[in-house]
Amino acid sequence: MNFNWRKVSAICSFISIINLSAQTSHEISVKDFGAKGDGISVDTKAIQKAIDKCSEKGGTVFFPTGKYLTGSLNLKDNIDIYISSGAIILGSTNLNDYTEHQPELKSYNDAFLRFSLFYAEKVKNISIRGEGVIDGQGSSFKVTTKAKPDRYKNRPFIIRFVECENIRIENLTLQNSAMWMQQYLACSDLTIRGIKVFNHANQNNDMMDIDGCSNVIISDCIGDTDDDAIVLKSTSLHANENIIINNCIVSSHCNAVKMGTESTGGFKNIAISNIVIKPSREKKPIFGTPGGISGIILATVDGGILEGITISNITISGPQVPICLRLGNRARKYSDEAPAPGVGVFRNVLISNIVANNVDAIGCSITGIPDNYIENVSLENIKITFRGGVRKGDYKTEVEEMVESYPEGTMWGNLPAYGFYIRHAREIKLTNVSISYKEKDQRPAILLDDTENIKINSLDATVSKEAEHLIGVINSRNICIENSVAKGESECFVSVKDSISKNIFLNGNDLRNFKKPFLQKVEGQIKPSCNIN
Repeated sequence: MNFNWRKVSAICSFISIINLSAQTSHEISVKDFGAKGDGISVDTKAIQKAIDKCSEKGGTVFFPTGKYLTGSLNLKDNIDIYISSGAIILGSTNLNDYTEHQPELKSYNDAFLRFSLFYAEKVKNISIRGEGVIDGQGSSFKVTTKAKPDRYKNRPFIIRFVECENIRIENLTLQNSAMWMQQYLACSDLTIRGIKVFNHANQNNDMMDIDGCSNVIISDCIGDTDDDAIVLKSTSLHANENIIINNCIVSSHCNAVKMGTESTGGFKNIAISNIVIKPSREKKPIFGTPGGISGIILATVDGGILEGITISNITISGPQVPICLRLGNRARKYSDEAPAPGVGVFRNVLISNIVANNVDAIGCSITGIPDNYIENVSLENIKITFRGGVRKGDYKTEVEEMVESYPEGTMWGNLPAYGFYIRHAREIKLTNVSISYKEKDQRPAILLDDTENIKINSLDATVSKEAEHLIGVINSRNICIENSVAKGESECFVSVKDSISKNIFLNGNDLRNFKKPFLQKVEGQIKPSCNIN
């Protein structure tokens, strides 16, 4: 049988249009229920009446041109909120206009997430979309105390959905939240597409927080935030899983792409690609730094498993630290009743095709903690130009463990390697990695500390005479360095600082700029531990 695929495609498209039309044919204007849209009258009751009426059959709640001042709105099943071009929803600056919601699901958020502009819990088939604007007017809400979590309690979110299914957030402009812009907790089948976010109105101004969600697509978004931009976290037993994030442009005074810190439920099967990270247009941060803290940070510190993560095609400009991978043990409980989590798992991560410029001198880190290793991480096709300029005495040669600390790319200050500091890690591969600096730096390019089964292939790195060596090795085993070259001259290619390290293989490297290919700086008689080809 011969199929006319073009005709089949046309029929399928026609059916999709019919289905979409059926879903949205029942349309209600908020003005028909008394909403003034003058930016002065509080329209909360009128808008909620429209939502409640529309939920009887399902359909679209339509916002025509106007300014709609409102407090908390509670979404129902099968509701499509459409904010037209020229329509602006303004979050009320009076906390009395907001309803306090405490969801049934227990999570660490219970300590501080109380108010939001759009709220939904255990609701299906909801959307907020259109060409209009939602403005939280968040600068009107003051931080009244420095004590945690009290300083979070009285600042509304713009969107908070809990245990909801089939959600669409599309094409809107979201701005000026008093807290995080949007949080989705334990939701499934979530699509966020084509939104623009500007969030520099208050502390904790994240762009989006995806918390323990599954089957998520985030694409074609632009965000500029004071706090973290695209954030995945897990503050309950629910895992973040089956997530695609692509084609976005983000700026942050903190972390641009972040997985963690809360990690109770873990992270798995997540693909992030085609992201441009650039400096914020807002030059005065409320928190963080003008260029941002980290471009990419993956961290699990409250238990949970982080695995099956791919990150590719990222350009980074501005943040202090391009890449930070951290396994820690803060062991924070997600609720008072929950048992303290054990050490989590960090494994099976691929990061590729990264270009970073205009970054600081701190360096990148891949770090576990004693007896708990980051495992099976591959970095491929990486090109980073650091600021450099660090001299001896400007960094610590002995790096504190900081096992229980909040994970941040800047937590140790300048690292003892200008490129990659790798500690408590195994099965790590660096392939076609190019690292250099703008100002001469006296640190080595790479330092390995308590590592095993490390493969470095086609490294292209700059080194200075003052650095003494290109690659440093401490208490490490089974290290293979191949086909690598260095710009500059130094004492030795690889330097080992102990008598424990063993099975170090050098093969096919360009060693012409080094007085010695291998040096083991330990007193006493030591058996050879390096094979050079």
